Amino acid sequence: MLLAREGWRKTFDSMQQEAWRLEALPVYRVPQEEEAIRRFLAGEPVTRDATQPWSDRVKAYVAGGRRVGRVHIVTQPLTDYLRFEFEYYRHNIEAGEAVRILDVTGRPNPLDGVRDFWMFDRSQIVLMHYERDGTQISREVYEGAPEPFQEYQRIALAESVPFEEYVTSLAAGHRRPRQSRGEIQ
Repeated sequence: MLLAREGWRKTFDSMQQEAWRLEALPVYRVPQEEEAIRRFLAGEPVTRDATQPWSDRVKAYVAGGRRVGRVHIVTQPLTDYLRFEFEYYRHNIEAGEAVRILDVTGRPNPLDGVRDFWMFDRSQIVLMHYERDGTQISREVYEGAPEPFQEYQRIALAESVPFEEYVTSLAAGHRRPRQSRGEIQ
């Protein structure tokens, strides 16, 4: 079953404990971000206004006792989009989202071939389908067992580092921070 806008929103709002995402692409083409990306590439900061709708939702979920998290798989050098998204992540983290980075530069990707997905309450999976250029095609409710995706989450968390640790390491000139053991809350 494909999820359109209203169904997508209901999927988020009906989660009881956690919404978690794996991001595997270096670029996402999101029409709502085009102007913010253009300004970022022109040297302007990514403002809270650009992230406000998602930040407000994250704050509401967290205030209600729910968790929102993600792991983004990256390689260096970072794409312009990832540099933009990293600035966006700072606002998401302030709102309460747990963002982690899995840098696979110079090492095997432990999730090679795993595509983007959202997992809700560790039981409902929504597959995110994209064109090669990062344009979203569709969102599809996965009808199979959630266990493979629970394992992908376990691996992603174990192999990634918190966002702030990652950017601090980059600023210090390290190619990639040491792996830290993530845990599923």
